[in-house]
Amino acid sequence: MSTSPDYPASKPSSGNRGLLVSAALAVIVVAAIAFDTAVVRIGSENDVRQQAFSPETFGAEQFPKIKANVEERAIAAADLAAAIAADKKAAAEKYGTATSTGPVIPVTLTGVFGARKSNTNEMKIDGLPPETVVRVQTGPAVNGTDLRDATGTIEFGQFTNQIQYQDAGSAINNEMKKSVFAGLDADALDGKQATVVGVFKLINPKNWLVTPVKVELK
Repeated sequence: MSTSPDYPASKPSSGNRGLLVSAALAVIVVAAIAFDTAVVRIGSENDVRQQAFSPETFGAEQFPKIKANVEERAIAAADLAAAIAADKKAAAEKYGTATSTGPVIPVTLTGVFGARKSNTNEMKIDGLPPETVVRVQTGPAVNGTDLRDATGTIEFGQFTNQIQYQDAGSAINNEMKKSVFAGLDADALDGKQATVVGVFKLINPKNWLVTPVKVELK
């Protein structure tokens, strides 16, 4: 009676062992990636696109806050002019918000609009010295960052770079134009009585360039 000879079980070749090890490592890597990957829903707060700075969104959020702050703090033009004449530095510290180029001061103007020139209208204000020239920015272009700087709560450190900081100021100006200039015919202001609430940078006490947050024609 013959029996089949016993053969030793064949061992996997070194090539096969390499394939098995590579496959195992691949499974481990894929598992690690899956564990470390979060699913981000488009439009959610974790969406990178939502985290990018949007000047338009910033301006729309900030202008109403700035407007409310300016209206609350605004001082009548005649009272402000008297305080500046008495002590410019003290008036700036009491009523203004300090910036690197001068204090930004909120003011209420009551008077009559004059002729329009270069995106502004002069305004004759009761109680102001005759040598004090007051101009109100009436668009369409609005210059400066006085609105951005008016409250002291918006600072350069909140932004990635100078471009974002400048864009923030421009966006706030644009929101002001939508709110204040809507329905306002700047070419027809000459001779009209009005109350204006706004801000200006105190550099020359005899020359105020006011950026409005509110214009009420009478």
